Amino acid sequence: MTQIKRADKLTKTDQLIKQGFAMRPLRLDSLEIFEDVVRCGGFRAAALGRGVSSSAISQSISALEEALGIRLLNRTTRSVAPTEAGEQLLERLGPALHDIRTAIDDLNQLRERPSGTVRINAPAPAVDHMLCPLTFEFMKIYPAVNVEIVSDAAIIDIVEQGFDAGVRFGNQLAQDMIAMPLGPALRYAIVASPDYLHKRGRPDSPGDLLQHDCIRRRFPGGTMETWAFEKDGDEVEITPQGRLTLSSAHHELQAAIAGAGIAHLFEDYVRDDLEQGKVVEVLEDWKKQLPSWYLYYPSRRHTSAAMRAFLEYIRQREWPPVSN
Repeated sequence: MTQIKRADKLTKTDQLIKQGFAMRPLRLDSLEIFEDVVRCGGFRAAALGRGVSSSAISQSISALEEALGIRLLNRTTRSVAPTEAGEQLLERLGPALHDIRTAIDDLNQLRERPSGTVRINAPAPAVDHMLCPLTFEFMKIYPAVNVEIVSDAAIIDIVEQGFDAGVRFGNQLAQDMIAMPLGPALRYAIVASPDYLHKRGRPDSPGDLLQHDCIRRRFPGGTMETWAFEKDGDEVEITPQGRLTLSSAHHELQAAIAGAGIAHLFEDYVRDDLEQGKVVEVLEDWKKQLPSWYLYYPSRRHTSAAMRAFLEYIRQREWPPVSN
């Protein structure tokens, strides 16, 4: 009799499988891929982040939906968005995957040297002159740690976008973030090519800049940059005027060297070109000292061993004062 009952159960299970009602094997990495696709906003961006093809990401999502028996993503030619079921899964999935990563990372503490990946979002000037040199030295000390730096001037939610830390100018950050200086205080330099100054003359005060072609900068949010000056306690702020508007310090320097106008750039960005005579600095006595770059990271989030090693490396640095 027992044998007959077992046979009956096996037969019913076989029937369910044939009818598609039995859940197929579910891979943990497919859940991580689903989270990546939603966070990145599409298959292509998620594929780039993982170093695989878009078709591989698409196949993984399709297999996940087939295993669960429900659609998780609404796909169009231009965008990908979670369905109601996808939103519900994502809400529960985020904390669960975080706990899994934390558990794995706790094992990492038993290693002699930390491993893992540190992802940082930062504006290009900070990447070029501060973050990259620090990172290169850090990676020599910690060969098992991978570092990914995304150059981006837009203000983003680093937690939502999957970053461990961000870099921004000054320490005006959200209350749930911890900020630490990433270098000394900063100053801007006002520069132009020798040819431009020969043709248009040299400004003697910030107000004179209003009669010049200034190379303006538009921030990712759409606002235009203002230029601030200070001398003997007198502070001046102007809104530069000019025919050329850019959104990259690198391109602004190129424009200044080409004689397109006067540029407003961090000293670090123009130091080499000043020494080579490609540009000339003006209004040196009107420089205003500004806050440093700050590295910031969430205070309420588990910090990985790799990130803790990077933070400790930054804390041990001594930043020299800004020279006069």
